[in-house]
Amino acid sequence: MEKTKYSASTLTALSVDILLQLEAHPLFRDAHSVLMYYSMNDEVQTHEFVHRWSSEKNILLPAVVGDELELRRFTGTDDLAVGSYGIAEPTDELVTNYDCIDLVVVPGLAFDRLGQRLGRGKGYYDRLLPQIKAPKLGICFPFQLVDEVPSEPFDVRMDGVITLSEK
Repeated sequence: MEKTKYSASTLTALSVDILLQLEAHPLFRDAHSVLMYYSMNDEVQTHEFVHRWSSEKNILLPAVVGDELELRRFTGTDDLAVGSYGIAEPTDELVTNYDCIDLVVVPGLAFDRLGQRLGRGKGYYDRLLPQIKAPKLGICFPFQLVDEVPSEPFDVRMDGVITLSEK
């Protein structure tokens, strides 16, 4: 996983193609309320995607509060404030009814073909995902898809992983 060998423009181009696959996925097409993430520089870049789809779907984004992730509705860039880890986070209404979520799109440092995910080690998603019944899709760059991700009993397996085939 040598992310340093990829330029920002390459990651942007890869992100566009990966997000086109997400848009075409039946789980995304059928979802009314989607928990996404507002990307960091080394993740599939979701900023434009979140903005574009927020006019058609209820887009929720996580906000770090202490050791937990709170979910808040994305209503536009005026609603974002820089939070923990330098990530823009929404400040709009808190969402506590996780049953309203139709799909969760999850970032990770690595995924394997069985849907196991390697996060950043803080456990935020490990604590959040078991509370959400909706299907979970990981999205990643091709170099983040590996043969095996070590897993623990508490790890939540993704229902699918979207990436591009390496040519």
